[in-house]
Amino acid sequence: MSEAQENRDVPIGMGSDDFSRYLMDRIKMLEERNNLLREQANKIELEKRFTEGQKLKYERELRQIKSELERLKAPPLVVGSVVDVLENGKVIIRSSTGPQFVVGSSQIINSSELVPGARVSLNYQSLAIIGVLPSSRDPYVNAMEVIDSPSTSYSDIGGLEEQIREVRETVELPLTRPEVFERIGIEPPKGVLLYGPPGTGKTLLAKAVASQTKASFIRIVGSELVQKYIGEGARLVRDLFKMAKDKSPSIIFIDELDSIGARRIDTATSGDREVQRTLMQLLSEMDGFNARGDVRIIAATNRPDILDPALLRPGRFDRFISIPMPGKEARAMILKIHSRKMKLAEDVDFDELAALTENANGSDLRAVTMEAGMFAVREERYSIIMDDFLKAIKKLTISSTKPSLHSEGMFA
Repeated sequence: MSEAQENRDVPIGMGSDDFSRYLMDRIKMLEERNNLLREQANKIELEKRFTEGQKLKYERELRQIKSELERLKAPPLVVGSVVDVLENGKVIIRSSTGPQFVVGSSQIINSSELVPGARVSLNYQSLAIIGVLPSSRDPYVNAMEVIDSPSTSYSDIGGLEEQIREVRETVELPLTRPEVFERIGIEPPKGVLLYGPPGTGKTLLAKAVASQTKASFIRIVGSELVQKYIGEGARLVRDLFKMAKDKSPSIIFIDELDSIGARRIDTATSGDREVQRTLMQLLSEMDGFNARGDVRIIAATNRPDILDPALLRPGRFDRFISIPMPGKEARAMILKIHSRKMKLAEDVDFDELAALTENANGSDLRAVTMEAGMFAVREERYSIIMDDFLKAIKKLTISSTKPSLHSEGMFA
């Protein structure tokens, strides 16, 4: 390049040193500009990738929504049950409307699942078997299972050491150590009936069993099995024992057994006959043709005198445990159990209180401790004194001539 051309590119009035500084500043400025543009390009690239990801996400959701709409627009399936399986691959089914049909089945269905009595879904038009449904079970029965174990333990029960031992031998031992019975060569007891006056701890004992055992615990009150329509109570009993077998090892606790287990009589109304049908289904499930499996039964009643004799024979209830009214030592122990979380004064004498509550049951003694605490709250004291317990006993009028305040019904 000639000297004239070089001079033509140099700004007028600028020397060679100034021109070098100018070029350096210009290069630095262009580099900063280049870095800025590169950062903007990277940012735009990230936004592009994010947008493409969101696009794919929305397209996937759109496909799911379309698939859901197509599924909702599909014709409904008919529920039926298998009557018989024929040799040529055909199946006799009974639809929910009543009539029976000979239909085909889908090839994706396992043939071993198509057995008489199985619930199946049928095509709306051809009634072909599309799938096998799980066996039906009343949701009312599912709610009977005790999921959260009660916090009650055997230490919360006073004066029933012998009864606790018998219950543990009858209910817990067969589930935890079945080899003990196999070594002797006997079958373990399958049922235990707790009977005694109200308020003596029958239900409390069942709560302790539910808390201590790892088996599934199913609780039901006998009156819950009494239904309005014919056959509903028997169906509940069948579903109850079926769920117990499916969840075995399990324990069924039937409270207030006398509500459905009363002695059958000839002169009865239609309602009484329905209760008797439910009782007969219960008898069949307890000791019928089909094996009960690893299911133990605990029942409680305060009226054993009115129970049906068929319910009391061995094989249904193998052990009968009487829950008596507490004695003096038992009453003192029960008072200590109910008062162990309370702040008591040093003058509280449980032996004297036990002597003053001769006809009291467990519920009465619990009411005494609660009422004594209320007297201390009323006077804004920090502890419960002996006089509070004496006032509570006097207020609840527990005596040998007057029935217990919390007792209900009769016991023969």
